[in-house]
Amino acid sequence: MDPFREIENIERRLGSLIERTPFHFTREPLFGTQEWAPQVDILEDEKEYTIKADLPEVAKGDVKVTFQDGILEISGERKAEKEETGRRFHRAERFYGRFIRSFSLPSGAEGEKAKADFHHGVLVVHVPKSKESAAKAIEVKAS
Repeated sequence: MDPFREIENIERRLGSLIERTPFHFTREPLFGTQEWAPQVDILEDEKEYTIKADLPEVAKGDVKVTFQDGILEISGERKAEKEETGRRFHRAERFYGRFIRSFSLPSGAEGEKAKADFHHGVLVVHVPKSKESAAKAIEVKAS
């Protein structure tokens, strides 16, 4: 058993899995240039793609959603709490500052028709699918 060959096999399988997802992360900043990145779920049904981003303690006015050249971008800022007289931090584990999450939309997604809702610290972006991209049943004929 060759451990290096095993590692190569794992890398190949992970690479294959990542390539199969319709959404790809793009234009993500390199390490050290961003303080935090909100957690995101991406869901799909027959009508649309849904992107949910956890943005606790981010004001609605501090969030921006844009679509350009097939890229959906969610950006904003979570402002840090300041120490006040008579009050000090004993531990600060949460991240603050600007964030940007960018996603390359799959073909058939109509990013220009996207709608976004923000409720209880969760941003939900709905990206409709074009009618042409809907799955079609193909009749199989026996000969």
